[in-house]
Amino acid sequence: MVGKTSPNQDQDSGSTLDQAILAAQRGDLVKARSIAEGGLQADAADMVPINAFLGMVCARLQDLPAAARHLAQAHALMPQDITIACNLVAILMDQDRDAEALAVATAELAQADESLRVARYRGFLAQKLEHFADAITAYELVLADHPDDFECWNNLGNARAGTDDYEGAVKALRRAIELDPRAAPARLNLADALVALDHVDESEAELVKAIDEFPDDARLPYQLYLLYKMQLRQEEALAALFKAADRDPNSADYQLKLAIEYGVLRRTADAERAYLRTIELDPTELDAYLGLAIQYEHTNREEEFAPLIALARRNGIAPEPLAYVEALQLRRAKRFEEALTRLDAVPADVEPIRTTHARATLLDRLGRTDEAFDTYTRANILAYEDNPTAPLDRARELREQLAQEINMLTPDWRDSWRKAEITDERPDPVFLVGFPRSGTTLLDTILMGHPDTVVMEEQPPLNRVEEALGGLSALAGMDSEAIAKARDDYFTEVEKIQPLAPGQLLVDKSPLFLYRLPLIQRLFPKAKIILALRHPCDVVLSCFMANFRLNSAMANFLRLENTAQLYDLAFRHWQTSLALFPASVHPIVYEQLVEDVATEVRPLFDFLDLQWDDNVLDHSRTAKSRGLITTASYSQVTEPIYQRASGRWEKYRDHLAPVIPVVEPWIEKFGYQS
Repeated sequence: MVGKTSPNQDQDSGSTLDQAILAAQRGDLVKARSIAEGGLQADAADMVPINAFLGMVCARLQDLPAAARHLAQAHALMPQDITIACNLVAILMDQDRDAEALAVATAELAQADESLRVARYRGFLAQKLEHFADAITAYELVLADHPDDFECWNNLGNARAGTDDYEGAVKALRRAIELDPRAAPARLNLADALVALDHVDESEAELVKAIDEFPDDARLPYQLYLLYKMQLRQEEALAALFKAADRDPNSADYQLKLAIEYGVLRRTADAERAYLRTIELDPTELDAYLGLAIQYEHTNREEEFAPLIALARRNGIAPEPLAYVEALQLRRAKRFEEALTRLDAVPADVEPIRTTHARATLLDRLGRTDEAFDTYTRANILAYEDNPTAPLDRARELREQLAQEINMLTPDWRDSWRKAEITDERPDPVFLVGFPRSGTTLLDTILMGHPDTVVMEEQPPLNRVEEALGGLSALAGMDSEAIAKARDDYFTEVEKIQPLAPGQLLVDKSPLFLYRLPLIQRLFPKAKIILALRHPCDVVLSCFMANFRLNSAMANFLRLENTAQLYDLAFRHWQTSLALFPASVHPIVYEQLVEDVATEVRPLFDFLDLQWDDNVLDHSRTAKSRGLITTASYSQVTEPIYQRASGRWEKYRDHLAPVIPVVEPWIEKFGYQS
């Protein structure tokens, strides 16, 4: 202790402190505090023990600021006292005053503390404050004396990861797991460190093993879900997420992720239930309300906006983010100026891509062309900037693949195909193709209105078959048995999605099967193909303006020049393939379709050998009854057929000027004017 100034002061101080301690022992903390504070006011001799005592009494009375104040005074007078320092650190941490606590737990004090309490505190606080180098030094100090301390090894691994020393992190975390194999958090930390080292397979193996070893821990399958998502392994990711949600059905975070994934899977009812469950578990989860609004928008259930907004308000959601939902409601009501004003209130971090895209559509509808184009451009930049899935790279890879395939499409390659027969009696499907935004959604809605058709909209059966086969190069070597299996696989996948009744005609609508004609002809040589056409400039512009999910094809539409290049490649692929494999093709021209639906589609139903049914002309009724519309045309197909989109590109001619030469050959071929 510090030196005393006089015998009388020493006696008074001891007497005061003894009385205060006695009161505390009797359970009268208020009296103990009063006595001790009186001793301070009388300027009793030794301030250190009285302040230290007051610190602990005030802490027990839950007066943490006073406790910290007294302990700080004691620490200032006796900075080398480990107990006072540790008590002060603990009190500061209880008040979330971590930076002040770390300033008390100095490196010098940690070195001087044989108990290593200060080093433990210092390591934890430095790591929490992201002073990782200081944390590492503190943990290593503890481990030098206690090499079997699991917690320090685990924390050291995380601190090393904070300095990007992932090799060191893995070493520390593996040691932690050796010491305590039953600690699930260390397994999670190890999996993260392995991913950072790009040892993805090892990370996956660790998680799979840990999931089996910790059957009640939901965090492990959730981490595996995130790993699979990063690798774009969607089906495996979903299985892991389902397992996480099964283990912890009361996690609002897991329910929200389920809702989002159900939306991707087009399982609308499941998505809605999961969003509502999220709100039930956490009424303040903004993303659940926004997700529901997007579901209602895509299913043309605009009448649900008002009840959703009312529910969000009752649950305390701030008015600013709800302005996004209100803007959607106003846009549906064609109150475009009001909708634009409401978007101004939306915070920048609330659905920034969707909000920016909605603003662009409103500016377009208001005729503010230059502003609209700039805003569409900004929305697309937001979609690819800092996007971990690298959409622009994936888009480039697809274009390169199509260019390579076009070079393969030669008469010699066609003539190398093995002879094969198709022996099953199942009718071949009809394929509805065309570049996106060429009117394929309007066409498939018209076809849905016929009682003898089943339309499968942009579903994966043919893609899965192609993937299993190994792509275009595998077609030449297929024999009858291989073709029969591929057809079986296709129809099996179709049955899971869209069961067919006897006599129903399957229409497989996927616009970019435009560059899958050789595959279609190999598996379904009798297939009829509907080709949707529209002015190439309108198509390119509309794709650039649409808000698609970014698969490798749609990622091309984030840049105008890439959109035009993909258009050119897709139709070169189509025309080259068609010259090699003459197919039964019926073109539908969008501009003629919206001018006179009946005149344009009657020959189509003759082509499909379907009797005419007037119901096909009531496309708005069909659209409203079809549920989720998965394309960018979801809001348009429920409207009466309009012609405002025909020739819209003319208003944007200056913006399109750099890419018109790319599509000029197709403008001429399809009989349009540039």
